[in-house]
Amino acid sequence: MVNGLTSLLCDWLGHLQGASALLTLSLERAMSETRPLSGIRVIDFGQYVAGPAAAMMLADLGAEVVHIDPPTGKRWDIPAADMLNRGKICVRLDLKIEAGCQEAKRLIASADVLIENFRPGVMERLGLGSEAMTALNPALVYLSMPGFASSDPAYSAKPAWEAVIAAACGQYSDMGLNRVLMGIEPSFSPLTLASGYGAVLGASAVTLALAKRAEHGYGDVIEVPLAAALMEGLAYNSQQVENYPERYKSNREKEIDRRRASGQTMDARYSDLQELLDPFYRNYVCKDGRQIYVVSASHKYHPERVLKILGLWEQLVAEGLPNHDPYLDVADWPDDCTLASYPLSQVWADRVSGLMKEAFLEKTAYEWEQIFGQAAAPAAAQRQTAEWLRSDHANQSGLILKVSDPEHGMMRQLGALAWLHSDADAVLTPLERSDAKSTDISDRVLSKCQGQRPEGGWLDGLKILDLTNVIAGPTIASTLSRFGADVLSIDPVEPTMDPWNSIIFGMHAGRGKRSMLMDLKSSEGQDLLADLIDWADVITANATDKQLESLGLSPDRLASLKPELILCQLDCYGGPARGPRSDYLGYDDLAQASTGIMARFGGSLDTPEEHAHFGTIDVLGGFCGALAVGAALVQRARTGKGDIARASLCAAGQLIQAPFMYDCANRAPFDEPKGRQAVGYGPLYRTYLASDGYFFLAVPAGRLDDLGRALKLDHLSDLTQTDLSMELESLFASGTIAHWCSLLEPADLAIQALNKMHQVRDDHLKAESEGDIDLDRATFSFIRHDDHPSGRLVDLVAPNAIRPRFASVTIPGPMPPPGAHSRELLKEFGRDDETIQTMMTKTILAERWCEKYLPE
Repeated sequence: MVNGLTSLLCDWLGHLQGASALLTLSLERAMSETRPLSGIRVIDFGQYVAGPAAAMMLADLGAEVVHIDPPTGKRWDIPAADMLNRGKICVRLDLKIEAGCQEAKRLIASADVLIENFRPGVMERLGLGSEAMTALNPALVYLSMPGFASSDPAYSAKPAWEAVIAAACGQYSDMGLNRVLMGIEPSFSPLTLASGYGAVLGASAVTLALAKRAEHGYGDVIEVPLAAALMEGLAYNSQQVENYPERYKSNREKEIDRRRASGQTMDARYSDLQELLDPFYRNYVCKDGRQIYVVSASHKYHPERVLKILGLWEQLVAEGLPNHDPYLDVADWPDDCTLASYPLSQVWADRVSGLMKEAFLEKTAYEWEQIFGQAAAPAAAQRQTAEWLRSDHANQSGLILKVSDPEHGMMRQLGALAWLHSDADAVLTPLERSDAKSTDISDRVLSKCQGQRPEGGWLDGLKILDLTNVIAGPTIASTLSRFGADVLSIDPVEPTMDPWNSIIFGMHAGRGKRSMLMDLKSSEGQDLLADLIDWADVITANATDKQLESLGLSPDRLASLKPELILCQLDCYGGPARGPRSDYLGYDDLAQASTGIMARFGGSLDTPEEHAHFGTIDVLGGFCGALAVGAALVQRARTGKGDIARASLCAAGQLIQAPFMYDCANRAPFDEPKGRQAVGYGPLYRTYLASDGYFFLAVPAGRLDDLGRALKLDHLSDLTQTDLSMELESLFASGTIAHWCSLLEPADLAIQALNKMHQVRDDHLKAESEGDIDLDRATFSFIRHDDHPSGRLVDLVAPNAIRPRFASVTIPGPMPPPGAHSRELLKEFGRDDETIQTMMTKTILAERWCEKYLPE
């Protein structure tokens, strides 16, 4: 014992001389009992993005993470992989020999969490599968993140590279209205969406399982197929509403319909497309040539603010700019559009955009960004990722961190995805990664399980007050409701957002919630809010600090009213610290513009495009909020105290750029694939056109000879990259996708047809009325709500990305009409009929926004 302690102390002294960080890491973790995941040990077998990213999130929240690499070292040898291993103790084990497996089992026996993202069956063949490891350690939370579900006979054995998953889900075939009008299909994107969504959902599931484990000691086995996570992340792109009203179609959608009806070629130019955009949802060139992106459509107040800032409001009002109630049916509109609803008609869009284009030329993009931000009008200057990494706000707010790395020196890295207010200082100073021997990791004794494993969901009995709107905020409670939480959603009596945002988008994230319409700023509303705070375990709000203060939801007030309450706050630009843009309002697209996504997708700062999918970052931001709540629940189970759980859209936007969201000395150029002509990362990882359609090929460079043998070509290794691409293009065009699959799949080489997202949905769709919807049956699952309150058939992705073996998952019912439960909820909170009627008369309370669920 003394000799062992002496050895460890020597290691510590060695670290002080630059030799080892192991004991320092261990001591810091041991002394820090105040972090959200203090005392939690994670064994991370992950490689590439998904597994390491999920484990990094847990490390950022205070868990001790031991990362396992093969004897030859990390499989993904780029600086981004080292970034994802920050704060971890990295050890090497040979799992192909008995001694290595036995050492892995020793580590697992003392762990709280295991994470792996291999293909189904790999861990079982190593003797480290979930059945064996939970028998060894019943308290273990075992997280598996395969590319496709282990229960899916069609996909489970497929080598699930990031792009293979994207191709199977239809991501590259459904890349937005611009690409349709330009006639560009497919479109490759280097964003690691599947891994990003899967990592956050996986980490969230782990925290929820750990919080539940505090009651009885039992862990759980969780599978998060990355393809299922991607489909949940792109929920708004597979959503289908029967008889979709024409009024909700954008001018780009109408142009697509017009061209298709007339047989006109889809050959629009980029410059043409800009004039089809709504004036409050587009880019403008500024005095310095840089563009600013304005996202102020669909809101009751934002368009007016924008026009007043630009000095155009009075002029346009005088010209008759329509601005009537967007919740009226079109037949009752006094004009053919309204400022309060997206989109404006093409005639008004041309007029307003023309004036705005002239006005924006008066100042630089950064000057306008500050003016708009301070006036609470959402807009952001376009930036490249390299610019974002070095920007004042990103660095001051802690969205970007400076982290010392033993190999790369000081690095700028993406910051935490979720954090707690009380833990912000620790989040800003993550521990660097360190190398160690597995034998340096000590054994631990875990608490024994109590009684029988209980049934039900992880969050049965948890009460959530949802004060959010649009997509990102509502996604938090929607994600948690599937595990048994009771969610009460409150919206204002007078809607702030138009029906396109509140109703169309709400159909997904509003499922499984009760709805009330209430003026919380009134004296009666504040009284009710006090009762709601007393009722709730968790409050969710997508708001800046200033907005929370105005609602009476300041951290100090909440702590005094209910110390155990958890407030989940989601905004656009927030970080663990304050920055110049912390109080600026923003949406998904502005996080894209700020962090470099739009410049990359469009090809340059001169031709930025919003990334194709609705809610790309919004949904991920909501998932991050759910992770923050999970961490707060773990902390509360240990301490009895609540906290402010935080996440932001910009933090989420950084994660899906993980392979290039870093900077350091001697960094390689920011030369990842970009623009409309991108097809992949080179001849072995790209899209190809066969005689009957497109497919994606994903072959590791070390297996080029295997590819040659499968194709009966023995000269591929002699070709340059350009010649190899040309050779494969010519070859693949000569046969069908099925033919090439028949040659490559037996050699375990990844090839995947580029599916269409709507076809994936239709192939895996089941009506709600049929019942017996099996969320674990295959990778993909969609629900047709055939008794929807809207009177329409509504097709939505099922909540099947997180699959616990023991905890139950609830399939939510359709989103109710806004205000459907106002009266019954007030009675539940002790208000009598007379009081309720008085509140309705004073328009403090309402039971609907309009006569119809969805205005026509």
